[in-house]
Amino acid sequence: MLRPFVAYLRVYEPLVALADPPGERLAEAVSAATARRAAIGGREQCMWLKSQAANPARLLPAELADGRAAPSLSTDVLVLDPAEVPAGHPVDGPFVCPLELRARSAAALATFLADAPPAVKDVVLEAGGVTADRVRARTKAAMSDLTTAAAHTLTTTWTVPLPWFTLIDPNERKLVLGSGPDDPVREASWRTPMAEAVRRAAEASELVEAAFGESGPGQVLAQTREWLDNFDPGSIVELDYGGLVQLFADPILDADTTAEEVHDILDALRSGNVEELAELFSELREFWGDVAAREHAN
Repeated sequence: MLRPFVAYLRVYEPLVALADPPGERLAEAVSAATARRAAIGGREQCMWLKSQAANPARLLPAELADGRAAPSLSTDVLVLDPAEVPAGHPVDGPFVCPLELRARSAAALATFLADAPPAVKDVVLEAGGVTADRVRARTKAAMSDLTTAAAHTLTTTWTVPLPWFTLIDPNERKLVLGSGPDDPVREASWRTPMAEAVRRAAEASELVEAAFGESGPGQVLAQTREWLDNFDPGSIVELDYGGLVQLFADPILDADTTAEEVHDILDALRSGNVEELAELFSELREFWGDVAAREHAN
């Protein structure tokens, strides 16, 4: 079964940063560590489908009929294996990334209400049998699920924002090809200490804003830096291709040098090498443009 074509930027915080002491449900879930990175997209998709198939339908996934958070709020967590903690980082774990599906869905719904054309918004609200005021109240309540001012996960479909690669060291890649694109263990990911991610983001932001201004990549970097500031300094940052690994044949995924090329772009900005900069941008635009184009083919 295909995984959703979603990539992730995650923060794993030390457990004590989430709750000190942690609740019984959370402690048991962390100890069991049953959630697997490759299965997360499918689980979230399934939970959303279940919320819509319920009678009556739920406004948001991972919630009960009366609007309260489902018990999975405290048990749906990803736990970083100690072997995956970056070298040299103090192992003051366990490191935990709550899925926070209800709150993340609420944030997406709130954005939809704010940005959608009135006609589209009215159709959606009418189909759901809810008013805009009720949706706002319910989404506000769902946002209280978060243990910090921001969710621990950012997602994107069919592509990876190039500014995300500035946070990691290209040499930190973990690549597992498995038996082919459909293998559940297939993975391409990077993990780095929060302090390094913040430092790299600040340096990249300075270079990009000086060259291109605060829009485009500069804006993405600024927003990403603000997001990172919400979490414990001892956290781990993870960039994960997620279900996108299904879109690449083994040789292409193995030879993917996007992370290296993004850092080469930063080097070109430092040196003022305009010719190299243009060539690198062109190559990355072509590579990821071909990937994103598959969305329209599907």
